[in-house]
Amino acid sequence: MPTYITTNGYKALKEEFEYLKSVERPKVVNEVAEAAAQGDRSENAEYIYGKRRLREIDGRMRFLNKNFADMQVIDPKLPRGDKVFFGATVTLFDEDTEEEVKYQIVGPLDTLDDTHISYQSPVGQALLGKSVDSSVTIKTPKETRHVTICEVEYI
Repeated sequence: MPTYITTNGYKALKEEFEYLKSVERPKVVNEVAEAAAQGDRSENAEYIYGKRRLREIDGRMRFLNKNFADMQVIDPKLPRGDKVFFGATVTLFDEDTEEEVKYQIVGPLDTLDDTHISYQSPVGQALLGKSVDSSVTIKTPKETRHVTICEVEYI
């Protein structure tokens, strides 16, 4: 099953991978080699830290490389009407707090923050396939929220 990701998210992960491969990893390899040349490695903090950092970089690169094969890049700007699909920016009216909130539905590997939520999250799952003026009940581990979809945009 593919993992959906926005064009911006894919670009950011590719840039991170290239940076790790061409800048960060060679720099750390050089630092580890210099630390190893200093002698006793068992008590050499630079060597121990460098090896640990190298394992972290290699692990992140393996993770990204493995996931690139399963990613399906979707341009969120492609219009899909007034229904909520991947990439949609959705304006909601929270009936409990009487406030408007706006979220973009993105993939789990995209940058997630207060305005970007994964399509796999409880909120994302509840909104997918719904249209403007729909009342939606969102059940999260902490609470149950009642919202109305005010606007769906593909921007």
